[in-house]
Amino acid sequence: MGVVMGAPKNIVFFIVDDMSPDTGAYGNPVIKTPNLDALAEDGTLFSQAFATTASCSASRSVVLTGLHNHANGQYGHQHDFHGFESWLKVRGLPILLEESGYRTAQIGKLHVAPQEVYRFQNYIKWNSRETVGMAHSCEEFIASEDDRPFFLYFATSDPHRGGGVDKASPYKPDLFGNLQKGKSRPGHERVDYPLEDVIVPPFLSDTPETRAELSHYYTSISRIDQGVGKLIEILKKAGKWEDTLFVFTADHGMAFAGAKTTVYEPGLRVPFIVRQPYLKERPKWNHAMISHVDITPSLLDFAGGYDVEKAFTKHLDSRKLGPQRPGDNHGPKSYDRFHGRSWLPILAESEPKGWDEIGASHTFHEIQMYYPMRVLRDRRYKLIWNVAHGQPYPFASDLWAASSWQAQWKKGLDAPYGSTTVDGYINRPQFELFRVATDPTESINLADDPDHASVLEDMKKRLKKLQLDTGDPWALKWKYE
Repeated sequence: MGVVMGAPKNIVFFIVDDMSPDTGAYGNPVIKTPNLDALAEDGTLFSQAFATTASCSASRSVVLTGLHNHANGQYGHQHDFHGFESWLKVRGLPILLEESGYRTAQIGKLHVAPQEVYRFQNYIKWNSRETVGMAHSCEEFIASEDDRPFFLYFATSDPHRGGGVDKASPYKPDLFGNLQKGKSRPGHERVDYPLEDVIVPPFLSDTPETRAELSHYYTSISRIDQGVGKLIEILKKAGKWEDTLFVFTADHGMAFAGAKTTVYEPGLRVPFIVRQPYLKERPKWNHAMISHVDITPSLLDFAGGYDVEKAFTKHLDSRKLGPQRPGDNHGPKSYDRFHGRSWLPILAESEPKGWDEIGASHTFHEIQMYYPMRVLRDRRYKLIWNVAHGQPYPFASDLWAASSWQAQWKKGLDAPYGSTTVDGYINRPQFELFRVATDPTESINLADDPDHASVLEDMKKRLKKLQLDTGDPWALKWKYE
């Protein structure tokens, strides 16, 4: 059921930018993703996979460390004046794999810093909107006769907003990386979607503007799918496919207000497909609740550098984590454990026991967007603590400009926005409690419902414990706010 002893243990980690579980395999009958669907049929599809934060840099730092943001130091965007970086004493996945005997390479979007924490041996350059070209650029690295196993971190900029302008659009420019209608990026086949065919999720308002943006989003995802197919083709050509763990996921959910930068389900739910080549029994669906903190320990487990029982890697050696000052009792004092655990032992199961809860958080996106939130979610309920309640919810610059949001914003605060209103989206209460088992769209806040008072208190207690266990300094807010 596990990894074959002595076999090569190559790893491809394919991460996309701002994508919800929108593939055919995940139940979308409109979107064309034949390569991802085939990967799901040949691997394990996680139905309950979550980002720990719906912000690009912050999420990627969790992916590459196995630590929540308050423990790795990267709370928000790394680029430009935002300037968030992980603490120097944190040691990222590529460094840990290198020490386990791997050759490592990165292509596309990295968006984390500093290099001392996230250093790769090879940096492969290509346009991160052209996934087929990215795959071709990795062929030499993949096919190398080097005896060492390889780790390839393959990160697209699709389907993130930004780049490309479709002047022919009757609504807003195409900001999902698509060229003008009818034109394809090199190596790609253009796939367009009629506005009437796209599926509008419940958290969005069904407007022409929303449908236009979703159509562009779908086209961008189809381009990703073609890159997946080309990369698999290259792995097979090199004779490496049957010796390569292939993981596909997204940093967080789609780039629409109500998803990205929020801790609502559309922001945290991500696609997650794993093909473990040495696993003979591969049930298509796995319903374990996993999150991004589980990725680093899982990949290290596959590589042989992780102790499942003790939940640490041999390289960590109780190193100090973060800026430590005399008398500073906040945050974890040692870096000998991850916040996640390996899902490698449960890949052959559909209903594994003990995977029934995840924690999530958000503090920054862009530096001007301070709005800390903390989350505990289990199979039945989800608690959101809006630490900065009382101030209006801040917008990422791309989401504020989105035509799907602007169309409703201009109608006034009482205008509908998905299952809430414009005002309800901007002004949030201190606590939001949803019975997600029966209210998956998070439409009914039960935090003030007397019948759920005991549930609220239990969830608060468990959330606080999670914060304390992972050294979250925002746990102090329970005492004085």
